Amino acid sequence: MGGQYSALTKLGFGALAFNSSLSVYNSWGDASSVAFVLAADAALVLLFPCLREFEQARGGAGRGRKIKAAVWLLTTLLTAMFASRVAPLMPPAVAALVWAMAVATAGGGFWAFFLS
Repeated sequence: MGGQYSALTKLGFGALAFNSSLSVYNSWGDASSVAFVLAADAALVLLFPCLREFEQARGGAGRGRKIKAAVWLLTTLLTAMFASRVAPLMPPAVAALVWAMAVATAGGGFWAFFLS
């Protein structure tokens, strides 16, 4: 992360690392839970520099469009990952609502980034 991030950002990443370590420790026998934690962390860690680049990129041409696509893909991935973990715990009608909200979020992000 280097010196380019604020102390608050570094503190946030430290809290993420600590929480993720506890989650992996508590889920050690469950490979799918460990993989979920590691994949979510990887997506979050990749998303952060993409968001910084997105904020600095002006206009939609060239690099800016690639960064928009990366931000949208990573946020959609995280949305789908969390919906896939929450929906099975809910009654069928609520699970359908969770997935509908996830699709609406991804669709709204796509519209905001690429169509408007």
